[in-house]
Amino acid sequence: MSGTESEMRTQSGAGETQRPRRALRSIGAVLGGVVVVVVLSVGTDAVMHATNVFPPSGRRMADGLFVLATAYRSIYAIAGGYIAARLAPARPMKHALVLGFIGVLLGTAGLLATWNAGPELGPRWYPIALVVTALPCGWLGGKLARRS
Repeated sequence: MSGTESEMRTQSGAGETQRPRRALRSIGAVLGGVVVVVVLSVGTDAVMHATNVFPPSGRRMADGLFVLATAYRSIYAIAGGYIAARLAPARPMKHALVLGFIGVLLGTAGLLATWNAGPELGPRWYPIALVVTALPCGWLGGKLARRS
């Protein structure tokens, strides 16, 4: 075997061990973005309820409070896209968009689960807004990560 063949085998073997590691880093990048969005959203909701900005759970909020919740959730979705892109081993925008797509899927599940659940869960535009904004927010987070 020539030196060139040996080098090629060594390089291809290294590439094969890098693929699983890269895949795990990609999954970790997207999961990191998901964790950021979920923790910030749930944490802010808890603070809003604890400080009486939002009424107790199970009571209907005013539409203006749903606008507020949509605003901070959008900001958190942008932050999640940014984190996913920054943690990505390659192709950061793809990771941010995958996070946005996950947001669309989770938002659609929430929309379907709450559509006829009752007025205490809010106006119908609220879950629709979360679905519609998920992908653009992920994209914007990825765009911001590419600029930094």
